[in-house]
Amino acid sequence: MTRRGLLKKLSAGAALLGIAALPFGFARLLAPAGDRPIPRRIDIANKIKARRNYLRPPGALKSEAAFTAACIGCGLCGEVCPPRCIKFHKSGGGTQINTPYIDASEKGCILCNKCMNVCPTEALTVVKRTEINMGVARIDRAACYPWVDKGICGACVSICPQGKSAIAYKHWNQYRPIVKDGCVGCGLCVEVCPHPSQPIWIVARPEKSKIQQGA
Repeated sequence: MTRRGLLKKLSAGAALLGIAALPFGFARLLAPAGDRPIPRRIDIANKIKARRNYLRPPGALKSEAAFTAACIGCGLCGEVCPPRCIKFHKSGGGTQINTPYIDASEKGCILCNKCMNVCPTEALTVVKRTEINMGVARIDRAACYPWVDKGICGACVSICPQGKSAIAYKHWNQYRPIVKDGCVGCGLCVEVCPHPSQPIWIVARPEKSKIQQGA
């Protein structure tokens, strides 16, 4: 076989292979990528991220500027915390470094008051348990299992250290939770909620108390 003949056969073979591969190429273009996130998962992740907030420990000064100015980053509050829910900012710069916070989506506060008693400055001051103001819980009724009739839960009501003064069932014990004026924003309800989209979260307490949801 001459060199020219060999080249012709190789070219013909390559062309045939290219034509045979066309259907597979079109299929790859039309089919979704295998690692493309499921939209539902994106929605849940974005919702949790939007609702995630970092709470200051109980007894913290109301003014963020005053709190960061008073906190010396000693870490004592984290050392005495029984559930180890108090963490410390390691990034972000400025006055936030080494200041304590609680991420209720991971672990809530049990309101033991130990952090307030051990703080050597006025960053955390001793207040009564009923006067703690870390925030207030909010419930997304469009996702909460009992509110959308997808089962009986009650985890948030059972775990609340403030009892029915903070969170209770609506009307005649339908297992549909409502937040009440006694909520101090400890975040235990957020920690134990079994729903993947976290339909309960903590927000800053409004100046005028209009907390109780849905009479």
